[in-house]
Amino acid sequence: MTPLPHDLEPAEIIRHGRQLRTLVDQLRGTPLLAVDTESNSLYAYYEQVCLIQLSTRERDYIVDPLALDDLAPLGEVLADPATEIVFHAAEYDVISLKRDFGFHFTHLFDTMMAARICGWERVGLGAILEAQFGVHAAKRFQRANWTLRPLPAEQLRYAQMDTHYLPALRDILAHELETLGRTEEALEIFAGLTELPPAEYEFDPDGFWRINGVQKMRRRQLGIVRELYLTRDELARRRDLPPFKVFTDRALVELADLQPRRLGDLDAAHALSGRQARRYGDAIIQAVARGQDAPPPRQPRRRQPDQAVLARYDMLRAWRKQRAVERGVESDVILPRETLWVLARQAPQRVEDLDEIPGLGPWRRAEYGEELIVLLKGMSGED
Repeated sequence: MTPLPHDLEPAEIIRHGRQLRTLVDQLRGTPLLAVDTESNSLYAYYEQVCLIQLSTRERDYIVDPLALDDLAPLGEVLADPATEIVFHAAEYDVISLKRDFGFHFTHLFDTMMAARICGWERVGLGAILEAQFGVHAAKRFQRANWTLRPLPAEQLRYAQMDTHYLPALRDILAHELETLGRTEEALEIFAGLTELPPAEYEFDPDGFWRINGVQKMRRRQLGIVRELYLTRDELARRRDLPPFKVFTDRALVELADLQPRRLGDLDAAHALSGRQARRYGDAIIQAVARGQDAPPPRQPRRRQPDQAVLARYDMLRAWRKQRAVERGVESDVILPRETLWVLARQAPQRVEDLDEIPGLGPWRRAEYGEELIVLLKGMSGED
């Protein structure tokens, strides 16, 4: 499949500070700039942005942050309120760019969120590009290692496609939002995306409780699970690998069940490759031994909301689902789940009390505020 028309002019690659300064001068004041990123989450412990794709209505550019010392000038362009920054599925790109470069944003348009507000059934970029422009993506690059240099020309063209069509797609969706009377709703949601905090990675030593299969394990196995989990993270951090590249959750559970005592016992672990057994075998055996001697860990207790809060949440969720069905959209387009929980906990009794509820901007308060207050008052009466 051809990712882009063969006669499309290749993106200009920005690898030097001089090129970046020239580009920034060209982009200052541009009314629209499409942006996407490629990261190395499948290849590093701490992921980083490895490529930044940019498209105006006329040209495509690819900025190589691994070759540049200072991207601050580009940040000035992205923060300019006069420039609408167009993303597809903005959240990941926004929090990653904030984390790595300290960028911030003031004026966004998210084509995926716009498609969801419009009730489109298929909102992935590949599906939309095929439906709207007859373009097919080269799927083999979806798991590519973007830290490698030099990047093949075909891989760069794949990256270019992620922003090349976004200006035209933005226009299609902006028109549909206007036709449906949903522009104000969309702008409110886009504004919320600019306020997302930077991405961060904090290792949770109790995260093994969320691994599928751990909850059903015997108590004497849980100490082994914990030690294997901690060991895997230490190995991953040391080798700069994502933890699943050391060994998977499935292998971790299998090892805790097998409880190997010597290297030869690892042959029975089907989810562990021979290479993994050779490279990490000693550490695995030692972790299992420590876990066998350790007291079983206690699962952290989560504070459960009281029954009145749960009842309000269930009522609000049912209301949201009905509203979404009536509009033909997914439920979280109506209100985010986190907003439902805040409403359930605080149980506001006046429309004015909704002003400080996160996720309830002016449009949503005007659209849903009175309904929400009626529902919550009704629950309070029952209580």
